[in-house]
Amino acid sequence: MVGVPPTMVLPRSVAHRPESVIIKYLNLPVKNIKYHKMKNIRPFHVAFPVTDLNATRQFFEEVLNCKIGRTSERWIDFDLYGHQITAHLTDDAIQEPAANPVDGKSVPIKHFGVILEWQQWHDLADRLKEAKTDFVIEPYIRFKGEPGEQATMFFLDPSGNALEFKSFKRDEDIFAS
Repeated sequence: MVGVPPTMVLPRSVAHRPESVIIKYLNLPVKNIKYHKMKNIRPFHVAFPVTDLNATRQFFEEVLNCKIGRTSERWIDFDLYGHQITAHLTDDAIQEPAANPVDGKSVPIKHFGVILEWQQWHDLADRLKEAKTDFVIEPYIRFKGEPGEQATMFFLDPSGNALEFKSFKRDEDIFAS
């Protein structure tokens, strides 16, 4: 961890906690802690319902450039920027997600996505526009020129699942409060 001497032993009650808790426990000055990319972060897994596996496969493979993993008659694994997402076929209708107002826009409450590098986000936004994607929230920049500047966009997959892809101008602002 940045800022903690490698020989320091932390008590069990704190050692497993997020870095922010450890920083507070050690009473370290936050301004001196530099953000570091989590190079050893493990991929996440998320499963979600779909009503049409063929349309889902086409969308994730051709529009989002996901690689296909294992498949069956009822599910497909996708590689979404190194993370495993699994589309499970359901016979039930998928309801449109509820939304909350954010920046005067209606943000789907239930959604998932990836925080991309700045240029990756712009490349994806261009590719989605070329594919004539129907955006829930068009690609735009929030907090332009301010701390926390970020690019974001929301759209639905063929089954109506909401996805958000975002990017921060400065990675240091991802968990800023």
